Amino acid sequence: MPFEFDVITLLPDMFDAVTQHGVTGRAHKSNLYRLHTWNPRNYAMNHYRTVDDSPYGGGPGMVMMAEPLDKAITDAKARQGEDGVSKTRVIYLSPQGKRLDHKKVLQISQLDGVVLLCGRYEGIDERLIEDQVDEEISIGDYVISGGELAAMVLIDAVVRQLPGALGDTRSAGQDSHTDHLLEYPHYTRPEVYKEKPVPRILLSGDHAKIERWRLQQSIGRTWLKRPDLLAEKYPEGLPDREKELLEEFKQLRYRVVANQLMDNTKEQEQ
Repeated sequence: MPFEFDVITLLPDMFDAVTQHGVTGRAHKSNLYRLHTWNPRNYAMNHYRTVDDSPYGGGPGMVMMAEPLDKAITDAKARQGEDGVSKTRVIYLSPQGKRLDHKKVLQISQLDGVVLLCGRYEGIDERLIEDQVDEEISIGDYVISGGELAAMVLIDAVVRQLPGALGDTRSAGQDSHTDHLLEYPHYTRPEVYKEKPVPRILLSGDHAKIERWRLQQSIGRTWLKRPDLLAEKYPEGLPDREKELLEEFKQLRYRVVANQLMDNTKEQEQ
């Protein structure tokens, strides 16, 4: 059974970028998921197809009205029910929501489907959120013009977790954040580029040493860029093996930085 996405949006054509291109496009063509859009304007109460109005209490901008959204969500949930979806959630893409992370993506991918609510303007009538929304999700602490881009980010992240979506089944498991560690660096041909060679260990053919190096790089990169993730993964402190790998990484890094400083000093002296 394909995963079901139903999206409530004033800009349904934007989602062609998801269904027609890249990994999500191929997954859609393979029927790993289905995506339906519902335009609230089709549920407007007047011939002007009005879906927004000025806010009570004054203030700038317009607010999306509850009734058109309510009807669109109700129809979306009914459609999913008719297609056999037993587990679904209504998710409002909002800067006030909880931050989307890999754990949440995995939780969503275990459902049968979701209804994604994309806001516009200054926001949505709070009564609609109280009545219909199961949770709010944010893709970051900033504001964008509407929920469509955020919904596409969520869709892309979830589709990658669906069996068969990626050409190599190992790919999703090796992505950054899948195990609270950032991904190790990648290299491909040519072997030397701008006088920078590929690390020799990757050319050795010794798979055990390569895997050790990659784990070391993942731990080291996480320590450099996202130490908070290390604290989440190892709340009691790093195990002995990981601690050893991190110390080696630090020593190598300090050595590289020291050599760079020496080279810079020599250039200045010349």
